[in-house]
Amino acid sequence: MSPIKKTEIKNIDDLGIVAGLIDEIGIVERINYKLGIDSREDIASGILVKAILMNGLGFGSIHLYLFSNFFIING
Repeated sequence: MSPIKKTEIKNIDDLGIVAGLIDEIGIVERINYKLGIDSREDIASGILVKAILMNGLGFGSIHLYLFSNFFIING
């Protein structure tokens, strides 16, 4: 008899699909590579573009200056 596997279901809706596609294409990394990252920046340019794209597509109902709360920023 095989052990019972626990299934986890996550609902990512359209926001998760768009964010995942942006990550898959590598838009954030490409923009950060082209523009560079300044140590004085709180949020890298690539992350800002990701937020602008998602907000422009209507996936956010909050102001852009709050979008950093939704992204994990390394370093």
